[in-house]
Amino acid sequence: MKLKVKRSQLPNAGKGLYTNVPIKKGEKIIEYKGEIIEWKEYMKRVENDKDGYLLFLNNKRCIDAFNTPQYEARYANDAAGLSKVKGMKNNSYYDIEGGKGFIVSARHIKAGEEIFVSYTKEYWDCIRYNIKNGFYKPQTPKK
Repeated sequence: MKLKVKRSQLPNAGKGLYTNVPIKKGEKIIEYKGEIIEWKEYMKRVENDKDGYLLFLNNKRCIDAFNTPQYEARYANDAAGLSKVKGMKNNSYYDIEGGKGFIVSARHIKAGEEIFVSYTKEYWDCIRYNIKNGFYKPQTPKK
């Protein structure tokens, strides 16, 4: 098995995605899978607090992995998020190709390393705004 899911090295991040094998720079690590839905449908899910695992494909469609915990790509965390750890940086990026999303290595990744991918500055600006205004409360993951 190339990847495994276990507790993230980032505080309060919950689970993380790790590689069991070395990965070369530019290699597709994993496809981001989930339910392909319209953006309008995703916004309805946000209102019902049933969101958090979105990959934006284009201005109409996205991949929602909220209800698909079996798809491991959703466990890749962002090292530049709310819980930063000195020395940990993103080592991957999202690539949209042919209507599919992939996590791709930005550098050589050693076996045993956690996969980190940017969620974008806009994502974290939105999270910080929601925290500041009481719309969002980060959850402490269960052990």
